[in-house]
Amino acid sequence: MRAVLPERCVLSDPEDTRPYECDGLAAYRQLPMVVTLPDSEEQLLAILNICRELKVPIVPRGAGTGLSGGAMPIADGVVLSTAKLSRIVAIDAHARTAVVQPGVRNLAISEAAAPHGLYYAPDPSSQIACTIGGNVAENSGGVHCLKYGLTVHNVLRVRMITIDGEVVELGGGALDAPGLDLLAVFIGSEGMLGVVTEVTVRLIPKPPLARVIMASFDDVVKGGNAVASVIAAGIIPAGLEMMDRTSSRMVEPFVKAGYDIDAAAILLCESDGMAEEVEEEIGRMTAVLEASGATAIAVSQNEAERLKFWSGRKNAFPAAGRISPDYYCMDGTIPRKNLAQVLLGIEAMEKKYGLRCANVFHAGDGNLHPLIMFDANLPGEFHRAELFGAEILELCVEVGGTITGEHGVGIEKINSMCVQFSPAEREAFFSVKRAFDTAFLLNPDKAIPTLQRCAEYGKMHVKRGQMKFPDLPRF
Repeated sequence: MRAVLPERCVLSDPEDTRPYECDGLAAYRQLPMVVTLPDSEEQLLAILNICRELKVPIVPRGAGTGLSGGAMPIADGVVLSTAKLSRIVAIDAHARTAVVQPGVRNLAISEAAAPHGLYYAPDPSSQIACTIGGNVAENSGGVHCLKYGLTVHNVLRVRMITIDGEVVELGGGALDAPGLDLLAVFIGSEGMLGVVTEVTVRLIPKPPLARVIMASFDDVVKGGNAVASVIAAGIIPAGLEMMDRTSSRMVEPFVKAGYDIDAAAILLCESDGMAEEVEEEIGRMTAVLEASGATAIAVSQNEAERLKFWSGRKNAFPAAGRISPDYYCMDGTIPRKNLAQVLLGIEAMEKKYGLRCANVFHAGDGNLHPLIMFDANLPGEFHRAELFGAEILELCVEVGGTITGEHGVGIEKINSMCVQFSPAEREAFFSVKRAFDTAFLLNPDKAIPTLQRCAEYGKMHVKRGQMKFPDLPRF
């Protein structure tokens, strides 16, 4: 590596590689053999060529904010960080596109586009730090994905390099590209099919006005049903988020967002667009929420108050550190009509496993993020948290959902793939992997589980209702 990279771009001492031992899912850690930080596409290509020739596995890495262990290293492998490829290549205000390198931060794209009245819509909670290359790998979303879509809906073109050293461009600058839609296959592939070197994203005009409704409910079932009622009324809010009482009480002292901490659940419903459009939509949503049993409704009166309402939701994860030494953030997706059913199911699991769980949802599209709180210093607690999380994902599949919404599979959910997909489906996934990476060198530990892994999962799996744990500590 030092033959093709500057000295500063190759890290091998444990002290230097330690920051790369995990991503945002810190429960799983592994020191890599070597970390490489290329400055250019040419250097990145050279790294891939060396690893292919020596049959050394590679784990691509962005900012490391992922929450499924997708960027966890391999002990005898190379971490390939794209952090130094951080240039905004071009912004075309007329075409409403931006061409960026993979190390550009999500929020930096919107900041650069702001003088043109444009912004990049996908806004994960980590947008201040996460990079576009990682967003592409995980198909990231955010609180506004209900109206504006996930990464896959906002990327026009990806330039990437395969393990064979071939530079490939997927998609294009136009609204459609000829041939198979390999761009959609690549987005969300978690670094298993190739390494991103450049991305063309879609920019959209910044709405003239945005306002948020904060609605309180005295029952989580009413709150969950209200979400379905808003969508059933033909309204597509810019954002539709739900938080339970535990989440509100956890967040409010941290950010002082003005949340109703006595409510069993709160909904945040945003409308954006022209002033008249927003006024009309706010009125329609208010009527639906009142009819659904809302006990209190507040509407943001200015931009500062709107951002304050959202600050609580966006800081739910760091706020968990105020009440628990550790937390395990899950990610699953369910049909909107089953929100209340799943919330009640999670409440029963809290008692079963003796662990607290704070629930935050991208409620509009059914993407839930339960925060399971535990203390890793207590023997057995993390294992209980893992079982708790696996059972939540099983419930998601049982009600017609899926085991992930935007965090990806990574290390965390690889065994849960056995719950959702049949052997034939998993073999189809393997076929896609083989088409891009016959040597299985790109992020190989995150590949679709083998029959052996699924058998092991079956042995450790415990059906609901068969385990007893200590009484639940209450917040």
